Amino acid sequence: MSEASAGDVEARYYETDGERVVEFSREGRTAAIAQNVDGYAMLKVRPTADGDELERYYGFDMALDHVAELLGVSPYDLPVPDDASDMGM
Repeated sequence: MSEASAGDVEARYYETDGERVVEFSREGRTAAIAQNVDGYAMLKVRPTADGDELERYYGFDMALDHVAELLGVSPYDLPVPDDASDMGM
């Protein structure tokens, strides 16, 4: 697990048996990006790490844009833990 923060946004990266997950939180709101543990599938954006999928993206930047919208911040304000920097296709 690795973590990062910027301003009032916190990010936490971890792996489960089947997924790589980076979960973001800000002022009580959350959003998550998940990818299969092998790292070759599309990214899934969810309201929470275990929530229902909202959208799928090929690129990490596009998924971050969606997360930023959910949290009400600029995508440039999202901290990305080092272990999550290679997510996406």
